[in-house]
Amino acid sequence: MPGESLFNALEPLLERVNKPIQYVGGELNSTVKDWNVGGHGPAGEELTTRWALMYPDAYEVGVPNQGVMILYEVLNEREDALAERTYAVWPDMEAQLREAGLPQFTVDGHRSVRDFDLFGLSFSTELGYTNMLTALDLAGIPLHAADRDVDDPIVIAGGHAAFNPEPIASFIDAAIVGDGEQAVLTVTDIVGEWKAEGRPGGRRELLLRLARTGGVYVPAFYDVSYLPDGRIQRVAPSGDAPGVPWRVAKHTVMDLDAWPYPKQPLVPLAESVHERMSVEIFRGCTRGCRFCQAGMITRPVRERSLTGIGEMVERGLAATGFEEVGLLSLSSADHSEIADLTKGLADRYEGTQTGLSLPSTRVDAFNIDLANELTRNGRRSGLTFAPEGGSERIRKVINKMVSEEDLINTVAAAYGAGWRQVKLYFMCGLPTETDEDVLQIAELAKRVIETGRQVSGRRDIRCTVSIGGFVPKPHTPFQWCAQLGVEETDARLLKLREAIRADKRYGSSIGFRYHDGQPGLVEGLLSRGDRRVGRVIEAVWRDGGRFDGWSEHFSYERWMRCAAEALADLPVDVAWYTTRERGESEVLPWDHLDSGLDKDWLWEDWQDALDETEVDDCRWTPCFDCGVCPQMGTEIEIGPTGKTLLPLTVLGSGRQELLEHQH
Repeated sequence: MPGESLFNALEPLLERVNKPIQYVGGELNSTVKDWNVGGHGPAGEELTTRWALMYPDAYEVGVPNQGVMILYEVLNEREDALAERTYAVWPDMEAQLREAGLPQFTVDGHRSVRDFDLFGLSFSTELGYTNMLTALDLAGIPLHAADRDVDDPIVIAGGHAAFNPEPIASFIDAAIVGDGEQAVLTVTDIVGEWKAEGRPGGRRELLLRLARTGGVYVPAFYDVSYLPDGRIQRVAPSGDAPGVPWRVAKHTVMDLDAWPYPKQPLVPLAESVHERMSVEIFRGCTRGCRFCQAGMITRPVRERSLTGIGEMVERGLAATGFEEVGLLSLSSADHSEIADLTKGLADRYEGTQTGLSLPSTRVDAFNIDLANELTRNGRRSGLTFAPEGGSERIRKVINKMVSEEDLINTVAAAYGAGWRQVKLYFMCGLPTETDEDVLQIAELAKRVIETGRQVSGRRDIRCTVSIGGFVPKPHTPFQWCAQLGVEETDARLLKLREAIRADKRYGSSIGFRYHDGQPGLVEGLLSRGDRRVGRVIEAVWRDGGRFDGWSEHFSYERWMRCAAEALADLPVDVAWYTTRERGESEVLPWDHLDSGLDKDWLWEDWQDALDETEVDDCRWTPCFDCGVCPQMGTEIEIGPTGKTLLPLTVLGSGRQELLEHQH
């Protein structure tokens, strides 16, 4: 029977796999609804729309994911819908499921993923694509969208990687670009109506209805033609799909206070990568860092109000029992009321075990007052800053307007105020970068240590330098640039490591962590690939590729071998997709997906990068005409609101006041 629990059949497998607790479900605040929660129509037709939501990685990585958690709750609040979660199963569980003839299942109701109407996957990184194929295959859903029938789920991709879904176009039925909260409700309405009408026109009719909204991309309704040299000639709606738009628009939720999710955050049973309750304090970023896809595609900035954040924190702590609150955004210290917010929350939870944390902080947005408020009730851990580039020159190229003196003054204040550990994050392989730009990272780290020793009078000062390889991303000014090759990246990082270690005065005080160039090149292939890259992904998966985001499972040799074989009859190869620079007139695989950013503006910003010209943040300066606000019918929404955070506490009357306010 559809929707039946498979747990009795799964239970014997649990003792044969590592970390069986990740498959059992039952987390605090999880939901299992009746399969027919929406009831039946007069002719017996089903009136429930059912979603299986997947973060295509291990449970410990996927369960704290805010995007999936929010959609899970938004959907389950509807009386005619249900949503359950599924995660990538480890290879040991995959083998057990195949041997037992059991399918990919949800952790909530242990139901087969194939029984659901919709299978939604949230991709924050492209390296999860092979895990999607494992899930489809285990679920008994045909790998290729063209082979599915009316009884198979509609497979929908979302998340940041969905802004270029072309490499997985043959495996997904649709993609939703942008914010998901309202989008999934619109899709739920359309699927619900189609089911209530008796599923007229089958799968194709449903996909047409979704595509005609203008906010759901259905790759099957678009034809791609190529030039003899391998470049795309054009992408156009196919002639037999009337009403399908030429461009698909991203979704933007404007009033974040109207969407205070998650209200009941999930508390994992097993250890996860983030043991905290998180609140997104604003969405979007207009700092204009040219490498940052997240900042570009989530424009404009939309802040939650001080009181809205306060209510979410109060409710979330009461619902979870967590002792740390993460104040999340792309640049949390840029919230227009961050000082009032952190002081208000620290006051509110004074005397409790509740600590506050910000993700990595911009050097020029940090101050000691802010840091002290964050650590008032919690432990004083290390501070993380992201200068991104080692030299002033390269920081101008990437529009990261932070001077070396800014950084030194900031760390001096931190070390002087009692911090002992600072982590600095940089990238290697940025456009126009030279060896000298990267070697400047070593000099910067030495200055940081020397400064720390001077202001603190101590020798136990530590600085960790963490380096990631730069991967050009769609919808950024760097979408045209050539990616640095693997050998060049590794050679540059080796020189840097030697430069750090060479100076005995500082070497032992500077930690050095880096990723080699191999995973970055594969990510580059997938991030800027077109539909032809799908055959590479499938070949890698069939060759055993799984969990490519994990270094112990990733195989560069496998990706290169499979790519060479899969692309052998085409005028393109891995280098064509990665280390080749694009021209202004080239049609890019994602041009028909509208992030709101004007392509001419992105090109001008790319030229500014080459000229080492910086651009201000449009939050505080006149508009630079990136195109988002007029094109998307949106605008920047920031404070101050004039409201204050009442000093409620979970230990006192505040909880009751909050409950009364909610009702």
